[in-house]
Amino acid sequence: MRCPFCGNEETQVKDSRPTEDHAAIRRRRSCPDCEQRFTTFERVQLREMTVLKSGGRKQPFDRDKIMKSMQIALQKRPVEFEKIEKVTTGIVRKLESQGEHEIPSNLIGAEVMKALKDLDAVGYIRYASVYKDFREPDDFNDFLEDVKKLQGTQS
Repeated sequence: MRCPFCGNEETQVKDSRPTEDHAAIRRRRSCPDCEQRFTTFERVQLREMTVLKSGGRKQPFDRDKIMKSMQIALQKRPVEFEKIEKVTTGIVRKLESQGEHEIPSNLIGAEVMKALKDLDAVGYIRYASVYKDFREPDDFNDFLEDVKKLQGTQS
């Protein structure tokens, strides 16, 4: 593993342990040249996936994009990083288990929406405002009314 600080190709593993959900191995590493420490994660990848964008473009699937979008939606919300990590792993496993190599981006967005709906209402609304491309205040109002109705039926 290459050191992200100095580029040395020889780093040492100091500690390995499974993540809380046992979906990855967390490794603490150290560089003998610059003596910096960093963490890597090793995850199982069931298959290579490609994302089909709405304009027809294709790009490699990137798990970190799901993580980052959820972190942005949940910024300053009382949701622990480990919970976001676990939900992201669940989304990726679900996409991999469908058996398709090409995944439409709207399917990924819909899975993230479902996960956020169960995780945090405010994060769900934040994500929806970008995912559904709200352009007018009424778009927000209509969506909020739907969210309120759903919450009312769940109580």
